[in-house]
Amino acid sequence: MVKVERTFPAPASLAAEAQKESGSYEMPDVVAQLKKDFHDKCYICELKGLQDPQVEHLLPHKGGMYRERKFDWKNLFWSCSHCNSIKNQRQYDEGILDCCQEDPEKYIAFRFSDKNEIDVSAICAEDETAVRTAKLICEVFNMRNTGMRIYRSDFRLKALQAEMNVLFDNLEELKRNPASKAARRKLKALLRRESAFAAFKRGYLREHLTEYPTLKEDFI
Repeated sequence: MVKVERTFPAPASLAAEAQKESGSYEMPDVVAQLKKDFHDKCYICELKGLQDPQVEHLLPHKGGMYRERKFDWKNLFWSCSHCNSIKNQRQYDEGILDCCQEDPEKYIAFRFSDKNEIDVSAICAEDETAVRTAKLICEVFNMRNTGMRIYRSDFRLKALQAEMNVLFDNLEELKRNPASKAARRKLKALLRRESAFAAFKRGYLREHLTEYPTLKEDFI
């Protein structure tokens, strides 16, 4: 999860659909703008190029019980069905970090270990929202309580592993050839917030920045 810049004004259909008894918050203009703003990445797991995108509510509207949330542009997020289904637990009803308002990297540590495992934790254990968010992110990579969740969690973990291996290969190339402009360009692209699993890649470099001092100016 990384910081996302949401564009305004809200898609025009939201106001019109909110006036209808059975209005939809998934009109084409909403879907198109969310896909663009979130760079076609699930805001929770950061899988890119979603085949199963959903318009997700940061704070649940409970089947329309909280109607003001249902059509609130600030409450709509681009998610995959896997993350949305796991977030749809009562323990997350009080909310997780709003990545359009706060920078998650300031509140959560994203680590990928040499054992190909993830470690996501709140930087401050007393920050309940950050703790909930970190727990959710761990669950979407590790939950295995049904056959499909085993498959979907493993799929995301393997995709993360593949992306981290690309990062490691490019870091090794930079070590071999520190003057390589091509290696710098590739690494800068890999570390952009728009890239897949950016929080984990940026988290790794943040903890190893002394090994790659020439990347500091690219690490934004």
